[in-house]
Amino acid sequence: MILTGKIRTDWRARFGFGDPLARSQRPRVLIHAVSVGEVNAIRGLVERLAADLSAPEIVVSATTDTGFARAKALFGEHHAVVRTPLDFSGAVTRWLDRVEPDLLVLVELELWPNMTRLASAREIPVVVVNGRLSDRSIVRYRRVKPLVHGMFARATAVLAQNGAYASRFAELGAREVLVSGNMKWDSIAIRDEVPGAERLREEFGIPAGAPLVVAGSTEPGEEILLRDALPDGVRLVIAPRKPEWWDGVAANLPGCVRRSRKDAAERRDAGDTRFHLLDTIGELGMAYSFADVVVMGRSFGRLYGSDPIEPASLGKPVVIGPRVHDFRDVVAAFKARDAIVQCEAGELKAVLARLFLQPEERAAIAARARDAIRAEQGGSARTAEVLLSMLPASRASGA
Repeated sequence: MILTGKIRTDWRARFGFGDPLARSQRPRVLIHAVSVGEVNAIRGLVERLAADLSAPEIVVSATTDTGFARAKALFGEHHAVVRTPLDFSGAVTRWLDRVEPDLLVLVELELWPNMTRLASAREIPVVVVNGRLSDRSIVRYRRVKPLVHGMFARATAVLAQNGAYASRFAELGAREVLVSGNMKWDSIAIRDEVPGAERLREEFGIPAGAPLVVAGSTEPGEEILLRDALPDGVRLVIAPRKPEWWDGVAANLPGCVRRSRKDAAERRDAGDTRFHLLDTIGELGMAYSFADVVVMGRSFGRLYGSDPIEPASLGKPVVIGPRVHDFRDVVAAFKARDAIVQCEAGELKAVLARLFLQPEERAAIAARARDAIRAEQGGSARTAEVLLSMLPASRASGA
């Protein structure tokens, strides 16, 4: 944390301290999402819970600084947003005392020993939603299965993304496991425009109509691949996954304009660069909306892929590399409908050249991707139905 600058965080909240949340007679759902990806995934779920006639109170909790900021941006206007504490008994006890949930919802794989133990001791149902156990995770958990069995067994229910993940949760001790689908398909609305996108394009100094690749959630080294694969006359907007990678990426892109610095505004009309570094949080969707082609990061290097659903929902043709372990099902659903382009790193230059020469192909890929999204949606509604069935009808304040 010292090396990455993450040591500068809200340590008081990380140890469970903070003001208590006022209670009403409505039941309260506490949804814990660790970071940006999980926060984005619950958008559809939060909307469906909030729209129910029972009108449950919804509290969203996030662990990381970026996840907390994203949760505040998405939900802060209508719902309470708090920081998830470290999994120390005292910190979790203070957190539960402050929030007083009637239901604790953990997104994907956020089971923690003290959190589950203390919630169970208070008879708070614990439900894992959008549950996933990746190939890497299941290998690690199998090695310590006797130690984690109780943690999984304390989950009241697990709503898994698919049958394979469901079997893995059951293997580790989860008692009630259901398949509800992947909520990420519901988290993004299919739309053509994103508010603020035109302003972002102008402030970056990208002329209207300039051919553009947007690379989202990249890892170190992919900027070099993209730089060398970029067709002549095409610009690149690149958004590294982690803030600590921004400076290194900038060093590998000569003359790049950084969104966070005033040189972006100063060079707005200069037109003297092909490279634009999106070193901010929460603006990637805007950049996707004015792209001609989107390349998904963390799929050409050593890591395990990034989620292509958002750019596809915006009607953009998506190119992704071979490393998609963390999004295998999503990529498979797109590939089944010929709605994504997957290639090796050595093929990227030729793929981008072909797509920019064939706008009809780009449009066809994008249309098929939107059809794929529509076909896969529904996980959030199924999840909301189960959660609502577990809530009490009402609760007196302070009960």
